[in-house]
Amino acid sequence: MTHTTISPQTKSPIALTDSHGRTVNYLRVSVTDRCNLRCMYCWSADGMKFIPHENIISYEEIARLVDLSVDMGVSKVRLTGGEPFARRNFLDLVKMLLSRHPDLDLRLTTNATMMNGKAKELAALGVRHINISLDTFDRNKFQNITGRDMLRNVTRSIDDCLAHGLKVKINTVALKGINDDELPVFVNFAKSNPVDVRFIEFMPMGSCSAWNESNFWSADDILKEASKLVVLTKLEKGERRSGPAKLFGIEGGKGRLGLITPMSNHFCSSCNRLRITANGMLRTCLFSDSEIDLRTMLRKPSITDTDIANVMREANVNKPLGVELLNAKKQNEVALKRMNAIGG
Repeated sequence: MTHTTISPQTKSPIALTDSHGRTVNYLRVSVTDRCNLRCMYCWSADGMKFIPHENIISYEEIARLVDLSVDMGVSKVRLTGGEPFARRNFLDLVKMLLSRHPDLDLRLTTNATMMNGKAKELAALGVRHINISLDTFDRNKFQNITGRDMLRNVTRSIDDCLAHGLKVKINTVALKGINDDELPVFVNFAKSNPVDVRFIEFMPMGSCSAWNESNFWSADDILKEASKLVVLTKLEKGERRSGPAKLFGIEGGKGRLGLITPMSNHFCSSCNRLRITANGMLRTCLFSDSEIDLRTMLRKPSITDTDIANVMREANVNKPLGVELLNAKKQNEVALKRMNAIGG
């Protein structure tokens, strides 16, 4: 893992465009690396080493980075974790960001086990979209995957979000031999509810990843099997919201089926995002272990907002094509850092 410090220069912030012609308008911020679940593809047998609390960036520091990003053209921010609701007073951050930027498209990614009826407050604050991680609708299997018996918490939260007008995406890690038998259940859920159910190809994230060829369930295989269950219609770009998912309408259905293919069919040419980790590191590419230390700059009184903005801009200029990094790595090594620290 490399942590880089770029020397600040005095320039005016400009749009975040890289050397490949891609412009960033989307920022993902991990508010914590802590999580209340112990998912098999994230947690390892030797336990987890969490970031010391003093190195976790504060809500005020997050707000400062969001302010700078908005000035450089970012219009969409996603707050994630770990599990964002595991951080104390998380809704205070949501309120802070939307009070400063009322037009900001602020979205959340959560496992929804700790929402406890918070959908109404989220909607009142101005949140319109929420991604919920859910890999199974089977209670026993949920406990085996996550280490917790909390499936009912998740399904109640989904119902609560829909009842209060939130747009819901279900993010499901595709795990062959584990949840592939539930494809009919997921497809039926998308058909019966106004949600996007999106299968994400399992990526080997973290040095102790549980990834192997036997549990990799490809998007092509998912699509082939799903097409036997319902009539699917691929949605063109103009018919769907932006994002990496290939979306399909379901004949006679309320929702949609999506496939996210980081392993089998990359979408690097259209990548429009930057990531900030829970300890304040700027990560320009998910597949790169190179990080820029913004936390140190944030905590130096002599460093100005313009300095930080220019470091972010300079880092983004050198944003790599992730597929080139992926091709250069071993098949079972995408990145050394786990997703809970990067921001899932």
